[in-house]
Amino acid sequence: MSSKSTNGAGSRKSSKGASKSDIVPIPEARNDLELEETYQRYFLEYASYVITDRAIPDVEDGLKPVQRRILHSLYENEDGRYNKVANLVGHCMKYHPHGDASIYAALVGLGQKNLLIDTQGNWGDPVTGDSAAAARYIEARLSKLAKETVFAPHLTTYKRSYDGRNKEPLALPVRFPLLLAMGAEGIAVGLTTRILPHNFVELLEAQKSYLRKEPFTLYPDFPTGGSVDVSNYNDGLSGSRVKVRATIEPGDGKSVVIREVPYGVTTDSLIDSIIAASDKGKIKLAHVEDNTAAQVEIVVTFQRGVDMDKVVDALYAFTDCEVSISPTAMVIRDGHPAAMGVTEILRYNTDRTKDLLKRDLETQRDRLETRWHHKSLVQIFIENRIYLRIEKSKTWESVLSEIDKGLEPHKKKLRREVTHDDLVMLTEVKIRRISAWDAEKANEELIAIDNELKRVNRDLKNLTKYTIAYIDALLETYGKDRERKTRLDSFETVKAVEVVERTSKLYVDREHGFIGTDLKKGEELGACSPLDNVLVITEDGQLVVVKAEAQKYVGEGIVHAQIYSDEDRETVFNIVYEDRNTAQSWVKRFTVGGTTRDKGYDLCRGAKKARILYLSIGEDQFAHVKLRKKPRIKTDYYIRFDEYLVKSRGAGGVTLNKNRVSSVSELSKLQYANRMEMTVEEVDETAPVPTEEAAEDAPPAKAKPKAAKPAQPNGKTNGAPQKGLFDDLDDED
Repeated sequence: MSSKSTNGAGSRKSSKGASKSDIVPIPEARNDLELEETYQRYFLEYASYVITDRAIPDVEDGLKPVQRRILHSLYENEDGRYNKVANLVGHCMKYHPHGDASIYAALVGLGQKNLLIDTQGNWGDPVTGDSAAAARYIEARLSKLAKETVFAPHLTTYKRSYDGRNKEPLALPVRFPLLLAMGAEGIAVGLTTRILPHNFVELLEAQKSYLRKEPFTLYPDFPTGGSVDVSNYNDGLSGSRVKVRATIEPGDGKSVVIREVPYGVTTDSLIDSIIAASDKGKIKLAHVEDNTAAQVEIVVTFQRGVDMDKVVDALYAFTDCEVSISPTAMVIRDGHPAAMGVTEILRYNTDRTKDLLKRDLETQRDRLETRWHHKSLVQIFIENRIYLRIEKSKTWESVLSEIDKGLEPHKKKLRREVTHDDLVMLTEVKIRRISAWDAEKANEELIAIDNELKRVNRDLKNLTKYTIAYIDALLETYGKDRERKTRLDSFETVKAVEVVERTSKLYVDREHGFIGTDLKKGEELGACSPLDNVLVITEDGQLVVVKAEAQKYVGEGIVHAQIYSDEDRETVFNIVYEDRNTAQSWVKRFTVGGTTRDKGYDLCRGAKKARILYLSIGEDQFAHVKLRKKPRIKTDYYIRFDEYLVKSRGAGGVTLNKNRVSSVSELSKLQYANRMEMTVEEVDETAPVPTEEAAEDAPPAKAKPKAAKPAQPNGKTNGAPQKGLFDDLDDED
């Protein structure tokens, strides 16, 4: 107890009586500039690591670091037999610091390429989207192609692994265009790469063409088949695009059969996209049946009444039967990211293959020269009994000296200097070899080595020819059953609006301002699809283009509505409108032009409180405008709309009159002619008299403007008001 009390008191005393020197100073906060510099340095280090050591392949061997480490592990475990993937993953963790999951995923991806790895077990299927079995159930080993073209320890530069315990290759000596054959995808900090796979045989043939200084072209080839439009491939650089389509064949009656899927699309995702298109009303689907086994077979059956001539185009337009792919060829070159087209990558790989073959030949030459030198030394040592000179030698130095003296008269026959190691090698010649020496056989071996040396030197002098022969050997051995699977084609763009099934009816409720396919009451405008647009003009002079939906409020007082397409941009509209406040009225002809969906456009320029009194569509349109009766005021005007210029939708109209309009009604051409005959003596007064406000407007045109297409094939205006649109306006002042 006393101890605790004493310690406590002492502690309290110490804390109260502490001197300033005992107080630990609080470090000053870092300034913003130092923090920003630290952040930038760390971020750049992280970004550089992700780019160069994880996501982007190296153009030297076409591999990402995890792929290179996997292949190195396979090579270290190679004994001709299959290895459990679980064991390979564990072995690879000596080199790859990011865990077993990333190694397993990358190993499965390499195995599914069917190029460098022989697989055994359920490795999944990229076509159906089925995943591979667990690592403990599947096995792998290097393929013959990989063993022949990917590895060569004497041509490989190594570095220390992440923990310093092991050595791993900086780049594997790959001697064919592996990067272009497999393709690659990766996302790094601020960078992305997507290199499409190419045909193995075509790549090797292109290498031969390059070595012969002949032109060549490369286009992607996908293991899933289908067809591809490469018109915008642009050598696989950023900004390029290819379109890939499934192979669709006619089935029985109302069905089609999908035999091949686009690259990157699985059968499951393709079926989901077909069902989604059906749910949105874009295709009339009865059912989909997936019979895929070894080959893709998806049977798509449509409902009765479907135009089978359009269903294939509809599948391309609304489902994943057609997809667009945007390649971006980004690689690591000399330790830095670089954009390279597939043509440049192939040239680089070919030059590197040629250099690797040269280095391999030089290594062979050095080994052959060393063998010839050693065999010649042994031959001289035995046949000239130089070994007898060392019997009286008592020290190691004297032994070597006697051998060197014995070789002196014969050194002219040798092709290199005799070294200390050569002398040591001669001391290790066994008595059995001396006693069983066959001079004739020794000469034959030297001649064979000489012939091999001549061949190697000849190949070094004709390196291009040797490289082409090497490529030909690869084609002969590994080019079988590697024909192009994807057909090159040119696709016509399928316009979705042209192939969509119009399965719904569109209605308009003019009074309450609604349009839609689910209106309980309203006027029918016609059949529509979810892709259709609807043009609406309201009484207050607003024009808007909206999407055809179940219900859409556009504004009360709809005077015109129609299903609208780009072809209707040049359709001519004729309107008479007024300002409710001032009673002034105008005549206007216009075309809709380009529009933005759901954006309103004012048609009645000059009217603060506008109201459309009359609307018609097309050429040869006539109208009777009746003004409210006033003393000495002409009340009847007969309008021929063709006499007015066609303007843009935002332009102002030509002033008709400052007095309030009582009614506007449509006239036929015959009615207009009859009315004009009745007032022939007053012809100058039948046309609208321009006011001062109209002086700024364009004068009426005497020449007919270019005819525009009617809004509807039958000449109707989809319920737009015609004769007697506003027959009684006298109740307004």
